[in-house]
Amino acid sequence: MKDTASKNDRVYKMSFAGVYPHYIAKAEKKGRSKAEVDEIIRWLTGYTQKKFESQLEKRVDMETFFNKAPKLNPSRTLIKGVICGVRIEDIEEPLMREIRYMDKLIDELAKGRPMEKILMKL
Repeated sequence: MKDTASKNDRVYKMSFAGVYPHYIAKAEKKGRSKAEVDEIIRWLTGYTQKKFESQLEKRVDMETFFNKAPKLNPSRTLIKGVICGVRIEDIEEPLMREIRYMDKLIDELAKGRPMEKILMKL
């Protein structure tokens, strides 16, 4: 259990600005855009584009990025599935679950799913 806690702490302390280019690269590699990545992140966290960019400039860590999120989207709890071999619904640690929600949304974008489906605009 301690190994998991220390691994989580390492993830939580990672700069969001350091992870963000990987999200963009993953999306662009599959023909999607930075603007779509930004839209997903704004949908999930409630940041405006300006405030989101400010967080990137400040190089806040993942923990701060999510803790300072203006309004986490209530529909995010409907996100289901497996990411990195773990079922999202089974993740007990709240911050890790938020990070994995974002990972799952970016994965869905890279798989070519329409934005309306990704953002659950049914």
